[in-house]
Amino acid sequence: MILTLTANPAIDRNVTVDRLVFDDRAYILDTRMAAGGRGINASCVIHAFGGKTLAIAVCGGKAGRQLEEFLGCCGFPCELVRVRSEIRTNLTIADKHGLAIKLNEIGPELSASEVARLEKTVRSKLRGAQWLMLCGSLPPGVPADFYARLIRAAEEAGVQTLLDADEGALEAAMDAHPTVVTPNQQEAERLLSRALLTRAHFQEAAERLRGMGARNVVLSLGARGAVGAFEDGSVWEAAPPRVEALCPIGAGDALAAAFVWALTNDATRPEALQWGVAAGTASARLPGVSFATLEQTREILARVTLERAA
Repeated sequence: MILTLTANPAIDRNVTVDRLVFDDRAYILDTRMAAGGRGINASCVIHAFGGKTLAIAVCGGKAGRQLEEFLGCCGFPCELVRVRSEIRTNLTIADKHGLAIKLNEIGPELSASEVARLEKTVRSKLRGAQWLMLCGSLPPGVPADFYARLIRAAEEAGVQTLLDADEGALEAAMDAHPTVVTPNQQEAERLLSRALLTRAHFQEAAERLRGMGARNVVLSLGARGAVGAFEDGSVWEAAPPRVEALCPIGAGDALAAAFVWALTNDATRPEALQWGVAAGTASARLPGVSFATLEQTREILARVTLERAA
């Protein structure tokens, strides 16, 4: 069982336009609404790959009722924690050429009692789980060390953890020694307070992040693939083939999910890195915010190069 937590879910409105331009009109070609949030996205990928997953998410207001309806059609079980305030609605606009804009609301403010119920729910589901994926931003009212507390609880229960977060939540969780963290380039730059421009920068950044407390680091680099710094001291690079990317948003969620799924299917960490890059690349080829199937990912996997860094 792979548990995913989405503390700040959303209704995602995904709009596809003919082109994204300033100071001129664009035409809407398609609009879709879907359940959104990094953990929910991860559960979608794991389920599509044939894995067993339980998605835990906050739910509140009219948008929360809509979220529940969408999740009811996903095919995997969900545990929703009710809160008083309305969950957020996010907007993604993407064109046919791969350009995309994502506009996110901050999310509802949770009370101390709601935070406590959310933590209690996650702790109650740890028994029998193999992994806990802590995904996305924390809404207002949730303390920055919330993920750190859950990582420690998971470790006590013998459950491995993946953290896919940013800024304060990511930094605060490092001392709890998550099994793996999966920041993208921008998130790593913010945490390290430096620009990452070259291949050497990426390798150094992954190792520095591991030195901050994470046992393993997967640094997601978009079209460049990913760098993995693992607890055996090795550093690996996985480079995807060149593809036509229609919408890269959500590719990082697919990468994290496929990485964990591969590990639960006896892949080595470098092989799991290769699977993650393949899933992210295959998903980026799809229109809107969509996720590749196992077969689509497997087709890309054969063309992802895996190399150990010197």
